[in-house]
Parts: sequence; C-alpha cells; structure tokens
Amino acid sequence: MRLYLIRHGRQCSKLCNVDVDLSEAGYQQSVLLGQRTAQDGIQVVYSSGLKRAIQTAQIANYYWNVEHFMYPELREISYGEMEGLSDAQIAVKFADFKAEQQKMEYDIPYPGGESAGDVVRRVIPVFRQIAESGYQKVAVVTHGGVIRSMVAHYMGLDLSKWRTLGSRLENCSITELEWHPSSRRFTLERFNDHAHLSVYPELLREAWVEEEMGPPLQ
Repeated sequence: MRLYLIRHGRQCSKLCNVDVDLSEAGYQQSVLLGQRTAQDGIQVVYSSGLKRAIQTAQIANYYWNVEHFMYPELREISYGEMEGLSDAQIAVKFADFKAEQQKMEYDIPYPGGESAGDVVRRVIPVFRQIAESGYQKVAVVTHGGVIRSMVAHYMGLDLSKWRTLGSRLENCSITELEWHPSSRRFTLERFNDHAHLSVYPELLREAWVEEEMGPPLQ
C-alpha cells in the first residue's frame, strides 16, 4: 500500500497555525498537484479538519474523484501559546524556548502545545487503519509538523531531530510511504517531491519567505 502524504497548499495568513482558507497561490498549487497525480490511481483521500487541508484535498480531488474522509487526528502539531502570532512576535516572546529547541537534545513540546511524540501517538492509529483498509494508493492531505514527525518516527530518528527533515517542506509536496504487511512497517520512498511546482518559482516557499522579508537593500 502506498501512502501519499501531501502538505496542504499555501494559506492566506502567515500567522502561526490559524485555521484559514487557501490563498490564490494555494489554489494553484492544489490544481498542479491534482494534475500531476491524476493518473496515479489514488483510491481515497484523507485530510485533517483544518480549512487549508480540506480545500487542498477538495481541489486535487477534482482530478481523483474519490471518497474524502476527514480525521481531526491529522491536524497540525499544536504550537500552543504561539498560535495566532507572527514570526516576529514568536522570536521575541519565545526566544528562550526556540534556543532550547534548536539544540535538538530533547523532544520538547511547544509551550502549551505538543511535541513530535504527541503527534506520532495520535496519528499512528489513523495510519494503521489506512494500512489495513484494503486500499492500495491513498492520499493524506495534512501538515508539515505531521509529515516530519511521522517520517522521523518511521525512519527511527530521535524525535528531537524531527525539524531537520526539510528546511522548506513545500506546500503541496508529496512524501510517499510504502506499507509492508509482512513486517508491518512503512518505508520512505520519496520526500518533499515538488517537481510539479518547480517551473513556477512564485509558488515555492522561498518566494513566500522573500516576500515576507521584503526586497533586498540596495
């Protein structure tokens, strides 16, 4: 069984983990995702219950035309007290936490939120259910924290290192896992595949970061 883990399209807000709609760029990314995977034989799509994931799944599903299930367990990692804040606000208010997290010595939870281990514990039952569903090709539209945490888990990495996986995990990128019934394990087959976006640099996260930082000084 092949599991296509898809990061949702770009949302319309840069505040931390707010439940908002896709931006126009997110819509375009989702269309390109659907077009690329239209002939892959996806049989069902799962998503988190957050708007950006639901909308990504719905747009791509125009090309798949399969049943869509929503699971709250597939939501993004909880950033706790950081949620709703800007990056600049987080950098000031949570400087000590960010410094400690950067050491990657322990899988520490976000203040008032979750750790990677917390994500793994709530997502594993859903992945097991999917693996035993009888489907052979399944799309799961979820979030960066979920994808990184689950890949780290299945690769046997220390979960304190989950943020080393993909400094820029692209929106609508594909990370593929294969389930092996004999060993009851997932293997990683590809990670952060965004070839369908590569000819549109404005849709990559690098462009989004540059937009936020503003033009370079002359």
